[in-house]
Parts: sequence; C-alpha cells; structure tokens
Amino acid sequence: MTGSSGEQLRVAVEPVRDAHVVAAVEGTGARVVGLDDAQALVWLGDPGSFPALPDAVRWVALKSAGIEGFLAAGVLDDKRIWTNASGFYAENVAEHALALLLTGLRQIHTAVRDHWDKEPIDTAVRTLRGATVAIVGAGGIGAALTGRLKACGAEVLAVNRSGRSVEGADRTLPATRMDEVWTSTDHVVLAAPSTPQTHHLINSASLAALPAHCWVVNVARGPLVDQQALYWALRGNEIAGAALDVTDPEPPAPEDPLWSLPNCIITPHVANPASGLTREFAPWVAENIRRFVAGDELISTVSAEAGY
Repeated sequence: MTGSSGEQLRVAVEPVRDAHVVAAVEGTGARVVGLDDAQALVWLGDPGSFPALPDAVRWVALKSAGIEGFLAAGVLDDKRIWTNASGFYAENVAEHALALLLTGLRQIHTAVRDHWDKEPIDTAVRTLRGATVAIVGAGGIGAALTGRLKACGAEVLAVNRSGRSVEGADRTLPATRMDEVWTSTDHVVLAAPSTPQTHHLINSASLAALPAHCWVVNVARGPLVDQQALYWALRGNEIAGAALDVTDPEPPAPEDPLWSLPNCIITPHVANPASGLTREFAPWVAENIRRFVAGDELISTVSAEAGY
C-alpha cells in the first residue's frame, strides 16, 4: 500500500508496538516505522505522554473514544487529520450497558448483597418488556444497544444532535428537546460524548422529571452526571437506581457517599476492558489506513472546536 507519493505508507505505533495493531497495519501493506520516519501515528498512550510530532505526520489515530484529555493537554492541532475510537468499541459497551440495566431492574445486586432475602427483591424487580429506554447519544453504542433492548421487549427512544431517525429506534428526538425525554421514558442510558453541552446532563432538574421507577445507566463519561444531585435523588428514592461504569472523578473517593447506597451500582470503567481494547481497535485502524491511502474520508474524525 502506498501513500500519495507512491511510496509505501509509513505508520508509527506508539508508545508500545502492540501486536494486534502492528499486525493490522502490516496487513494493509503499510510499514511500521519509528515516529521520526512516520507519515501517520497510531497513539496507544495517554495525553500526558503525547510526543512532539514531525511535520511529516499527516494523520493521528487515538485509541480512546473521548478526547477531552487530549484537548486539555493542547495536543490536537489543525495541521493534520485526527481520529478517535468513537463507535469502535460499541458492541462491548452496549453489552455492558444492558448488563448494568438488567442488574438493576432484576435486583441482582441486591441478591448478591443480601443472599437469600427475597422480600426486598420481590417488591423491587421490574422488567424491560414494555418499558421505554432512552439512549442519549445514539451513535455507534446506541445502534448496538438498540437491537439488544428490542430483543428484551423494550421500546427505544433515541436522542441525537440532529434528530434524524435512528434505525431500529421507535422514536428519535434531537438533543434540543431533552426536556421531553425525561418525561417520555422509563429508563435512561447515557452514551454521549463529554462536551460543555452534555456537562451535568443528569442534574437535579432532570432527575426530578424522571419517573420514580427509573434506572439511569452511564457508560459514557462521568461529567455527564452531577453526582451530588444523583446522590440525593437516590437517597430520597426520587429514582429507583443508578448504574455507573464511569464517574467524576475516577475512581470515586473511598468516602464518596455513592458507595454506601444500595441502589447505586458502580463498575470500574470496564465496559470496554483493557484486555481486549487493542484487539477491538485494530481492524478499524486497518480500515482507516486503507481510506487514508485512497484519499477517502476517515472514520471517526474529530474536531477540537466541537470537542469530539
């Protein structure tokens, strides 16, 4: 595979030459090289260790879906194309979101805690059949989750920026109509990026508008939820429960009161486990290399201005 000059595309894989990613790069016909000789960079590290880039690097692929850390570090520029991994891990994250929602609805966490005490479970168990679940940020994760929810008998209310119909969803609303979402759903799954517009999307007002039987699931980013407001809503049984794979900060402090609540489930940001991350990421890298060489639009380009 060649670049625009007719030479073999040179790709750096840093800071570690992960076997899955290297195999994917070489499988396209591109060549893995050091950063100084690269035309493209696949960055598998964190924002804090991001290197200075040679001018020859025309495209950077980031392994994470969220780019807020890279934005805060001032890494992104307008000299080259940047892509993230938005949607690349959708199947894993959707599966975890469904697991969290079902754990809460079926009171599995209560059974684990209380062993053979049926009374609190019998009175609290709910079903997805006939329930409406709002997916806020109905992109790749939302598409993967929609089919899973429908298989359980739920109706899906998709929320995206444009309001364009989401395949498989029973209804789609634009983000500008969020006030309608809270009063039109039974449960909420957050799958949106962290931006100024989504900061504390779940707050005291939205929690008050949600039905008392609602479970809120967050597999997106911690700052989408005002955790103090969530604590008081959970403590006061304003909603039935929350299941969080992401928090703000991460991890929550040992003294964070959310830990003490029986109706709050917290998993340690493992919806997309590190053990399989590069294996999931690698095929997308290969596809974007093919597109880059062909001069086609890359999958999941990001904008520093938009924040995602």
